[in-house]
Amino acid sequence: MKKQLLFFDFCLLLAVRECMCYYIYNKGKGDDMLIKIDFNSDEAIYIQLRNQIILGIATSVIREGDSLPSVRQMAESIGINMHTVNKAYSVLKQEGFIQLDRRHGAVIAVDIDKLGDFEEMKSQLSIVLAKARCKKISRAEVHQLIDEIFDQYES
Repeated sequence: MKKQLLFFDFCLLLAVRECMCYYIYNKGKGDDMLIKIDFNSDEAIYIQLRNQIILGIATSVIREGDSLPSVRQMAESIGINMHTVNKAYSVLKQEGFIQLDRRHGAVIAVDIDKLGDFEEMKSQLSIVLAKARCKKISRAEVHQLIDEIFDQYES
């Protein structure tokens, strides 16, 4: 038992040194979801968590109706503050990815507001494409990149 504890401590030290946290979230259906948080990133932790959950939905690792861990469980497992997880879940709710229920917790429920989502994406892409144009990235290169990224989310 003591050897196992020392090995665990060693792994924990390595994780702290690398400032990365990997949390495998077992949904109870045989599929695991890997949530990766980079504590050295300039990006806020709640945004990283939000993005990881969105990627999980896009790649069908988590699906409509799946429950996420409670705020407390997620915070303890990743080693972050409960308020950080709560903020990520609140943003996901506002963006139409989850529903929050006192009895069932956070449940994946993708909102079907395609027109609103389309307009938001258009706004965000306008800036990204303007930056690409300034950097002399061609239309063909952009299309190739979009196809490459989009193909990752095919189920």
